[in-house]
Amino acid sequence: MNKELERYIEREIIPRYEDFDAAHRTDHVRTVIAQSLELAAHYDADADMVYTVAAYHDTGLANGRERHHIDAGRILAADTELRRWFSEEQIAVMRDAVEDHRASSDGEPRTIYGRIVAEADRVIDPETIIRRTVQYGLAHCPELDREEQYARCLAHLQQKYAEGGYLRLWIAESENARRLEELRGVIRDPQRLRKMFDAAFDTETAE
Repeated sequence: MNKELERYIEREIIPRYEDFDAAHRTDHVRTVIAQSLELAAHYDADADMVYTVAAYHDTGLANGRERHHIDAGRILAADTELRRWFSEEQIAVMRDAVEDHRASSDGEPRTIYGRIVAEADRVIDPETIIRRTVQYGLAHCPELDREEQYARCLAHLQQKYAEGGYLRLWIAESENARRLEELRGVIRDPQRLRKMFDAAFDTETAE
C-alpha cells in the first residue's frame, strides 16, 4: 500500500462518511475496505486501486442515495490529488468500479475491481443487515411508527435478500453465499425476525 495515498484518503475521504446516515458511516467504509483487500488477495488486482475504490464507493451519498454510485464515481474521477498515484486509465477503471458497486444495479460489474467492492459492500450478517435496515428507516422515514418500520424492514429484506431478490454475488471466495442462506433462514422465520427487529429498533431509539 502506498503510504502517501493512505494518509490522503484517511485525512480527506474517510471523514466524509461521518456525515452520512448511521448505516453508512466510517465503520461501514472501513469494513468494506478491509473486506475488499481480503477478497483482492485471491486475484491479480492492484491493492492501491482496490483500497481507493472501496474508500470512495459511497461518497456520493453526500448528494442523496438514488444516484450515489454515479456521483461517487464522478467524485473519484474529479479528485485531482489521485493523479499523484494513478494514471488516467486506472482512474477510469476505478470510476467504473465505484459506479458498479450498487446492489440494485441490473448488470454485472465491468471489472474485477467492481466485483470486489460490490461483494465487499454486501456485508451479509443477519444482525448487521437488520440493524442497518432499521437505521436507514429511522433516518429516512422518521414519521413511521414501530409497526410501519417493521413492515418497511420486512419488505426491504424480501426484495433484496430473499429467494428471487435482486442481490447478486460475484466473488466465489467470499463467505457471503453461506451468510446469505443464514439470512434467508431468518427472513423465513417471522418470530426470529421480529425479535431481531425489536432488539435493533429498541437500541436505535433508546435515549
